[in-house]
Amino acid sequence: MSEANAPIKSDDSDGMSYLSTLPQRVVRVYIPLALIVIVLLFPFYWMTLTSIKPKEQLLDLDTFNPFWVWQPTFEHISDLLFKTDYPQWLWNTMFIAVSATILSLIASVFSAYAITRIRFKGANTVGGAIFLAYLVPPSILFIPLSTVVYEYGLFDTPFALILTYPTILIPFSTWLLMGYFKTIPYELEECALIDGASRWQILVKIILPLAVPGLISASIFCLTLCWNEFIYALTFINSVEKKTVPVAILSAFTDGDQYRWGSLMAGALVGSLPLVVLYAFFVEHYVSAMTGAVKE
Repeated sequence: MSEANAPIKSDDSDGMSYLSTLPQRVVRVYIPLALIVIVLLFPFYWMTLTSIKPKEQLLDLDTFNPFWVWQPTFEHISDLLFKTDYPQWLWNTMFIAVSATILSLIASVFSAYAITRIRFKGANTVGGAIFLAYLVPPSILFIPLSTVVYEYGLFDTPFALILTYPTILIPFSTWLLMGYFKTIPYELEECALIDGASRWQILVKIILPLAVPGLISASIFCLTLCWNEFIYALTFINSVEKKTVPVAILSAFTDGDQYRWGSLMAGALVGSLPLVVLYAFFVEHYVSAMTGAVKE
């Protein structure tokens, strides 16, 4: 083969040349990443520090260092776990979040599969309308939903939240799963249809096993949103023993205009630990599913 007909090899060696030296990497990579990590982790550091500080150090910031503690105490955490109904609040939060997540995932899987795989007329319009529903603020929805909840006798029960949370979970979960379902080759489904498989068999035996990262991502999103939701939980639940963690700790550790910051921060810290563990185990699936959804 002559040199004129030889394939031209692209040279990508200059693509990352701006990071070739250590000073350049420090300025353009390490320092920005360090600043981002500090900004993101500082609230958790402050929350942990406040939850183990003695009461006198919380009130006197001029005498004691506000950014460190030399004599940590677990009094606030002990009071939280053994002198309040916090374990019950944590169980309520977990039960409501898991139940609402399961309901939302079931509805989202069916709607996303129908929109992306059946290819009916107006599917794209329906998909866009579902995502636009996610943009409606919950602060507007809770007013008519409160009337519905009261009329059906669900007020002050966990089902008031389990049945209303999907209204804010299903739109985004459907959009996320739509993007992930589109990455699955249509040829697999066509071959299954030729072999006589039904739509239900295709969904259960082909689509869902291949879409496990997308399901995990949608589950984490739904669970996180339910876990931290405040407006609906404040409006629909009145009994103290039935409250969720975000609402309960605010009402239990507030005496008029006085806030028991140690117990408040301890409650927020303990309540965030399950989500931290969840993200630690499934962060790779979450990122891969989000990437697949965004590309579509």
